[in-house]
Amino acid sequence: MRSSPSGRRPDRMRVVLDTNVCLDAFVFDDPRAATLVAALAAGTVEAVTRVDCRDEWLGVLAYPALKLDEAQREEAVSRFDRLVTLLDGSGLDEAGATPGASPGVALPRCRDPDDQKFLELAAASGASVLFSRDAEVLRLARRTARDGLFAIMKPEEWSGVL
Repeated sequence: MRSSPSGRRPDRMRVVLDTNVCLDAFVFDDPRAATLVAALAAGTVEAVTRVDCRDEWLGVLAYPALKLDEAQREEAVSRFDRLVTLLDGSGLDEAGATPGASPGVALPRCRDPDDQKFLELAAASGASVLFSRDAEVLRLARRTARDGLFAIMKPEEWSGVL
């Protein structure tokens, strides 16, 4: 797993992937995530995570409904760890402030508390986009855009333009 204190490179767009998008990208090879995966592999986009988000990913890979054997789980973890940077926390703004956001703008609350961590990570890391398939997260897209926080979209909605 790549780890970084903040290590942000200004020439790369920073993004956050929720767990459903990680499944599409690293388990199912869903063509709707292909442009995003190619940008991650090329290094033109930087996906970031934090420990609790990665822990959720690892837990989901063990769900019996996915019917993944050990080799498939290991490959999914390996792909994730190659393409997603684990932030150590020192580069995260604990207040959740995002460059460009209006002063005093509060991060919206997601109805599902398990998804709130992805919104927090996107805000605190200065991500431009939170990629999600979760309806409750996607419902917040208009508000986060209006407030100058970050975009929320499905991977297939992204054109690959930085």
